[in-house]
Amino acid sequence: MVYTGELIAVATVLCWTISIQFFEAASKKVGATPVNIIRLTCALIFFGIFLFFKHGSILPIDFPTHAWIYLSLSGIIGFFLGDIFLFKALVEIGPRVAMLIFSLSAPTTAMIGWIFLKEIYVFHQWIGMMVTLVGVGIVILERNQKISTSSNLTIRNISFKGVLYGIGAMLGQALGYTLSKTGMQTDSGYLDAFAATQIRAIAAFICFLVFFTVTGNWGNVKTAIKDKKAVLFTAAGSAIGPFLGVSLSLFVLHYLTTGVASTFLSLVPVFIIPFSIFLHKEHVSIRSAAGAVIAVSGIYLLMM
Repeated sequence: MVYTGELIAVATVLCWTISIQFFEAASKKVGATPVNIIRLTCALIFFGIFLFFKHGSILPIDFPTHAWIYLSLSGIIGFFLGDIFLFKALVEIGPRVAMLIFSLSAPTTAMIGWIFLKEIYVFHQWIGMMVTLVGVGIVILERNQKISTSSNLTIRNISFKGVLYGIGAMLGQALGYTLSKTGMQTDSGYLDAFAATQIRAIAAFICFLVFFTVTGNWGNVKTAIKDKKAVLFTAAGSAIGPFLGVSLSLFVLHYLTTGVASTFLSLVPVFIIPFSIFLHKEHVSIRSAAGAVIAVSGIYLLMM
């Protein structure tokens, strides 16, 4: 099918958009960091079960050494460091603005792919990526607006700290995605996307184990586990996000370059607007909505 990669990318966006709602709800209840390790634990269980039935083994032991190295680095940078920043950004500035900043990973990934993976982009594709930057900037730089006191909508404050968290998450995504493609490539094609994602999750899980041990924060995790609703939200988000969504995002790399794939995945800010309005009762100005649409309108240029 002509648009196989594009359709998989859209399915990935839907998974990420929905999973973010669950993770934000869980993070608000028990904190962002405990949710991360619970999320990865759930995801690893899903991966183990899925790969056992698919390949007869719970681990991709047949993967070459270079794949384990690059995918593990991708997990450390993307799943561990990047997601710590992402979850803090979700709490600090909300999913809509956090994911808009996160969408900047598209042009960043393209630059990295162009420099290190020798990927080729034509002029209109670079223009499309720049359009994404402009759209995100419109939203981030918008001043807080006043709305009628009779309205039941709320306004998110876009704090400098929240923006920094978002930038950290964006850089983690860009570097992690590039390392993932490098790790998945072989002389005969691409390795299984679900197994590749499992390796990333294992590396991140080990990092979280070390992190919680060194910082002595296991008490927060124990407290979080006792909150059944938070665990339920996290488990649901893990099935839709790290298990299905992230695996699909790596599967997209079988068909598209890293820059084009990342730009498609930047559709999340547009998909998330209805959730912000109807679920979170958040005021979304016309300017913010327009900025989100502009941020992803470059996709048309990428498909030409």
